[in-house]
Amino acid sequence: MSEYKTDIDIAREVSGEHINDIGAKLNIDKVDLVPFGHDKAKISWNAIDSVQKNKDGKLILVTAVTPTPAGEGKTTTSVGLTDGLNKIGKQTTVCLREPSLGPCFGMKGGAAGGGYAQVIPMEDINLHFTGDFHAITSAHSLLSAMIDNHIYWGNSTNIDSRKVAFRRVVDMNDRSLRTITSSLGGSTNGYPREDGFDITVASEVMAIFCLSQNLVELEERLGNIIIAYTRDMTPVRAKQINAHQAMTVLLKDAFRPNLVQTLEGNPALIHGGPFANIAHGCNSVIATKTALKLSDYVVTEAGFGADLGAEKFFDIKCRKAGLAPDAVVLVATVRALKHQGGVAKDKLNNENVEALKIGCSNLGRHIRNLSQFGVPLVVGINKFVSDTEAEFQVIRDYCEQFNVEVSVTSHWEHGGDGAIDLAEKVAKLADSGASQFKTLYDDELPLLEKVETIAKTLYQADEVMADKVVRDKMNWFQENGFGNLPVCIAKTQYSFSTDPQLLGAPTGHSLSIREVRLSAGAEFVVVVCGAIMTMPGLPRVPAADKIKLDENGLVQGLF
Repeated sequence: MSEYKTDIDIAREVSGEHINDIGAKLNIDKVDLVPFGHDKAKISWNAIDSVQKNKDGKLILVTAVTPTPAGEGKTTTSVGLTDGLNKIGKQTTVCLREPSLGPCFGMKGGAAGGGYAQVIPMEDINLHFTGDFHAITSAHSLLSAMIDNHIYWGNSTNIDSRKVAFRRVVDMNDRSLRTITSSLGGSTNGYPREDGFDITVASEVMAIFCLSQNLVELEERLGNIIIAYTRDMTPVRAKQINAHQAMTVLLKDAFRPNLVQTLEGNPALIHGGPFANIAHGCNSVIATKTALKLSDYVVTEAGFGADLGAEKFFDIKCRKAGLAPDAVVLVATVRALKHQGGVAKDKLNNENVEALKIGCSNLGRHIRNLSQFGVPLVVGINKFVSDTEAEFQVIRDYCEQFNVEVSVTSHWEHGGDGAIDLAEKVAKLADSGASQFKTLYDDELPLLEKVETIAKTLYQADEVMADKVVRDKMNWFQENGFGNLPVCIAKTQYSFSTDPQLLGAPTGHSLSIREVRLSAGAEFVVVVCGAIMTMPGLPRVPAADKIKLDENGLVQGLF
């Protein structure tokens, strides 16, 4: 493979199969596909309903070590593993999240895999795709508009405008919108109040979209969103201002899973996309469950490191959807572990066994954490050309103490052929029946103790710090019937702690809770920690600076 080929160059070399042919691989008739061109489609309700009596396939989670600037390749591994499993005769579908426009035009880039382990059409998937995020943003915005309109026209529910809890959203990184004042300009524009925006992927509507299993549940959950409180702290819900039914109308088409393909022509369902550092970080339940009815094996991913994405996959998605994963792949790279061992980004291409040994503590922490959920795992090393055999051996030797197998993969360079060893190890684990899945905590545990369990067990924090305002709010949630909900911790993805500079496997730190938000419709409590923002900002030089159309009308600079 030429070193000068970008991901987008590679993707454009593959024309792909007609989407009807991809559907046929899942026994979906072409009449049950709603096409968006020739290369992507939504699956009809008829097809989804007709397979509900099918036996479930094996569910495989792909997660990763703590993210670094060097990149880990979690999505790339998910796609490569799917191609590898199909290569060894295991009929497999990959289930991924849809990328957000914020990172695409910001710093992180797209999320369609890379090299020869990609999903296509890559440009469409990373941009507007089938319009799902626009529908989610519109449904969220409808509720925002109806809240202020309700207050303007008499406020029959007695909302205290100082206690509106539902923030606005836009699917773009825009720090200037984090805190705003709305309804300025005179009495005809409403009652001025403090407001703010989150990014769409942090929206409660997004979370509800991804956790609901049918349209009836979707509407019910939307109606249960707590939009505001009265002066005496009585919650006011979206259904009390009759917003939930119209919101469901806006989401009804988007709610059907999207079918696309890998570069090697294997099925991929891409649907929903909450961030894992500020939301629950998993693709939609309906896509995952549909894939399990259509395939022998399903590969899905959870965002960022296992301390965030995998924990939320297990404790929120699996808990709510009744899923029980059969195997886990923990993705790591030599480069990432050297970075965790203190090597600067510009030195990562140099062999450094001693730094790697230090950095392996991060890998070890994730292995120990994952073992507490009772699901067997294999470590997948996403190979880079600068890696050496001596460095691979360090990781193999380190993992022996955990009795965990290691597979070095080259799917980025060789596609499915480069992931055959990993595929064989994963299939053996998934078929072994060894999984004894369990969540980290019980529903009945008080909210603050749930946070403490995660902080002390997974993050190795000594304490959880929260001021009186935060504790009083959590106590109110507890006393008013929300104490049985899981917690969704929003914190930096770059460290087990809330300090992104604290690398490796830190201990003795504190988890500082800045804010708590109740997502009554999504049915979890968001715990905002440290300096994490629910509306990111653009970097000094955003990716958007280099994105343009060339003379042939093709997108350049997206990767």
